[in-house]
Amino acid sequence: MSDKWTLTREPFDALLAWLDPDREQAGQKYEDIRRRLIKIFTCRGCATPEDLADESINRVVRRLKDIEEVYTGDRALYFYGVANKVFLEYLKRPPAPAPMPPHENPDEVELEYVCLERCVQHLPPENRELVIRYYQKEKRAKIDERKQLAKQLGIALNALRIRAHRIRVGLQRCMQECLERQEAS
Repeated sequence: MSDKWTLTREPFDALLAWLDPDREQAGQKYEDIRRRLIKIFTCRGCATPEDLADESINRVVRRLKDIEEVYTGDRALYFYGVANKVFLEYLKRPPAPAPMPPHENPDEVELEYVCLERCVQHLPPENRELVIRYYQKEKRAKIDERKQLAKQLGIALNALRIRAHRIRVGLQRCMQECLERQEAS
């Protein structure tokens, strides 16, 4: 989905002619293929299955002049092959970040931040460093950092996960108590 090419009337007519000489049958085949592509992308957990189906169709249309004379067999299979490539590209794209839930009160955000800072400061220094290092990086860097941290501590990766989880649970409890104290005052 790198460029914003759109399907126009002439290429669409050429696609229908390639699908079937009978325009009515071609239209039905097009709708069946599009519906099936959407279903494929939906079943694979894609966030925008309709867009990916349209991208797959657009790619077939752009290649139509190259393939219409040489391709034999079920036309739908060609679309599914292209859709597979589109799906693999989709997997390589970074996921769209989940939107943060809106806070109705900016003071709440500040209060949560103050409580988090206070709770982190109350941790023993080794736990503070562990939890900060455990959660600070993204993707591959996070994996590498966690392996290195486990190696430095001389523990297995699973033991590191358990330790970080316990620290996080303690932080959550501390945060909850802090927020309750703040609300009470």
